Amino acid sequence: MPERRFIYTPAMVGLTALVLLIPLAGLVLLLRAPRLDVHWEHHPAHFWLVLLTAALSAVLAYATGAAAVRRGDARVLFVSLAFLSAAGFLGLHALATPKVLLDTPNAGFTLATPVGVALASVFAFLSSLTLSGVRLGRQLRAALLALMALWAVASVLRLPPLHGTAVPEVADGILTTLAVPAVLLYAVAAGRYLRTWWARPSLMVLSMVSAFVLLAEAMVALVFARNWALSWWEWHVLMLAAFVLVVAGVRIQWYEERFADLYQEDTVSGRRELSVLFADLQGFTTFSEQHDPAEVTTMLNTYFEVVVPPVVRRHGGDVDRIIGDALMVTFNKRGDQPDHAARAAAAGLSLQEAAAAVRESHPNWPQFRVGINSGIASVSLLGTEGGRTHTVIGDTVNVASRIEGAAPGGGVAIGPRTRELLPQARTESLGPVSLKGKADPVEVYRLLELRA
Repeated sequence: MPERRFIYTPAMVGLTALVLLIPLAGLVLLLRAPRLDVHWEHHPAHFWLVLLTAALSAVLAYATGAAAVRRGDARVLFVSLAFLSAAGFLGLHALATPKVLLDTPNAGFTLATPVGVALASVFAFLSSLTLSGVRLGRQLRAALLALMALWAVASVLRLPPLHGTAVPEVADGILTTLAVPAVLLYAVAAGRYLRTWWARPSLMVLSMVSAFVLLAEAMVALVFARNWALSWWEWHVLMLAAFVLVVAGVRIQWYEERFADLYQEDTVSGRRELSVLFADLQGFTTFSEQHDPAEVTTMLNTYFEVVVPPVVRRHGGDVDRIIGDALMVTFNKRGDQPDHAARAAAAGLSLQEAAAAVRESHPNWPQFRVGINSGIASVSLLGTEGGRTHTVIGDTVNVASRIEGAAPGGGVAIGPRTRELLPQARTESLGPVSLKGKADPVEVYRLLELRA
């Protein structure tokens, strides 16, 4: 579904702020007028409400985590950790509902919600900063999952200090200790995201701001609410509303880059040295003219089924696009592959090896030719609603495409910078090659072997 465009005005900002403050005003009213804070104890409703909230948060954690790893964006990764923290501990809290897992209240499961939402505030705050380090984020995710597992085990076994049974959710020392810094961190994160939104209005960013505000209000309600009263149910609903808002924002973004508006500047318009591999089938046009379209499709699928895995899984390439018989793969697009030239070269040789095995059974099929070039390129988000893509652009990319056109069938050709980064490689010169769009010829080499 394409992203919808909204016109943002100061009046709209004020109205949004007013709507977000209504739950807090309602909480104050309930606390000051206890007769309105009616008691309603319904265990099934509590279980399903919390479980639904946890499920939505888990879906968001998975979606943002996948986008973060795919694009190497630390901000989106920390957002995913915030969602994951909330999802895991909310799920544990759902199990605290009497008669679901245990017959009596349990401190570990009851305190899971404030602990999870407080941890989420830390990750929300970190996401609002300009940080790098997707690898560190992966380690934090593993540590977070381990913590949730240990918390669950300690809760079930009633290990100290989670061995209590009477844990009323009121303003005691534990909840206040967790709530005060959590509310401050959510407030700072919301403020920083609001600055981003003001500079570049986006529904996705506004959804995150609203979610952080609602989660902060949920922490306040959690501290002061009366157990099973309307004020107590309010913080459950606030958390559900926070995640529903983000899910709604995600749903109306263009699916190709749902979280693009959250990407850090370096992800959207960064510059880095990388290697680009182009491959296509020599003689593909002639083959297509002489064969039925179904046969051409079968040929392409057979080839791509064997040549893409070694490029992607074995050597860590990112398939930028496949158009017809042409394949474009990037290495070090996320800035985490300093050996990008070696990876690209190995991928090119592996691709040809896999394609040669297929061609033994189909000698009349066209051959792949591969071109690789290394250099500085811009990593950019291109397009608008209805079609956005995260790709690399620049002369390095253009030259890689031209080198591929000069490569022999069944062979791998590399540019001078790639050869420079592979001093141990065995190559043979193809001579200066005049490339379309280049004023001077470029020395191109055929890659014969990679040596350790």
